[in-house]
Amino acid sequence: MTSVDIAVVGGGPAGLCAAIAASRLGAKVVLIDDNDRLGGQLVKQTHKFFGSKRHYCGTRGMDIATMLEQELRALPAEILPGTSVVGLYEEGVRGSEDSGGQVPLQNPGTPVPQYCQTGAAAANPFRGVLALASRERFTKLEFKCLVVATGAAENNLLFQNNDLPGVYGAGAVQTLMNVYGVKPGTRVLMVGAGNIGLIVSYQLIQAGIEVAAVVEALPKIGGYHVHAAKLARLGVPILTSHTVLSALGKEEVEGATICRVDKNFKPLMRTARKLKVDTICLAVGLTPLSDLLWQSGCQMVYVPELGGHVAWHNEAMQTSLCNVYLAGDVSGIEEASTAMLEGRVAGAHAAAQILGPNPAAEQIVTEAQAELCAIRKGPFGAKAACGKARLAECAPQGTVPARGLSPKPVS
Repeated sequence: MTSVDIAVVGGGPAGLCAAIAASRLGAKVVLIDDNDRLGGQLVKQTHKFFGSKRHYCGTRGMDIATMLEQELRALPAEILPGTSVVGLYEEGVRGSEDSGGQVPLQNPGTPVPQYCQTGAAAANPFRGVLALASRERFTKLEFKCLVVATGAAENNLLFQNNDLPGVYGAGAVQTLMNVYGVKPGTRVLMVGAGNIGLIVSYQLIQAGIEVAAVVEALPKIGGYHVHAAKLARLGVPILTSHTVLSALGKEEVEGATICRVDKNFKPLMRTARKLKVDTICLAVGLTPLSDLLWQSGCQMVYVPELGGHVAWHNEAMQTSLCNVYLAGDVSGIEEASTAMLEGRVAGAHAAAQILGPNPAAEQIVTEAQAELCAIRKGPFGAKAACGKARLAECAPQGTVPARGLSPKPVS
């Protein structure tokens, strides 16, 4: 058993920024990630970021990952790459000898005690340990605060033969191309015209792969027009109010059937037509990877605008358990820029909870929250802003909204 002030689970943009902020403030931090390379989704992003210089404008995602990792490695934080969190256990709860001496925490969704804010009396902290497994060993890690930055998983889409080899998620295609240099196919149908679908389509073309079409069930594209314009200039048709009906082929994808949909998203079968493709790439959204938060006993809330079930949290990124924080896509699906900002907020608040508030932590939080507010006021932040507002309405009884580092204790 080892002990640490703050355990950060997830080495993507949110987790890296949380670990950097907390370590800079003097907390003893351990960052855990199941990949050998840190950066999460950033390592496969070859495109340049938009926004301000503070949001790494003009820098490629994979380079941002390298910069953040180098920044963290210059700090006294411990980094555990290639290590999976395989369990979360309540401290002091012993099971039978057959169970290895400990038993899993309460079932997902179990009500938790009244919420306790940062700086208030610790009425409901989670006292427990993480079970960690690497290729070499199994270890247990005790923590004072936990930051969950586990990201999200790709959604699938129901259509005939969607289990044929050649049907990929967009993230898998990015990994093959941009991390391992492997072409997923030669002619691709992209399903989904959000930012991910549009960006990956352009990256496919950069890799010498033909994109037959992009289909989108909504009546308009969901991503930035600058990405759509690049595809249009290259002659790639973007078919809104369209969907995929089936993958064609017996042993692998040899084609796809697409058609228009009506305003209720019902397929108009008379419009069905076939495309000759060997790959179908799905960019149809993400779902927060919230297993650890379910297991901890955090209050979970279903918010469609945030991608599904998320742990209730306040502006401090603090859950209904006062020493459990979250950041990034696990708190609601947004962009990498917001993930990094949320990570800074979570890391600074967790450090302040352990070490006490200080001006440096206050500055990190104030600046990051101001930038988050500005991003969510933009046209592409409205959905997330709506989701966060709905989440606030589900606050556990007795909570007081937290923004700064010195909130009043809950009476």
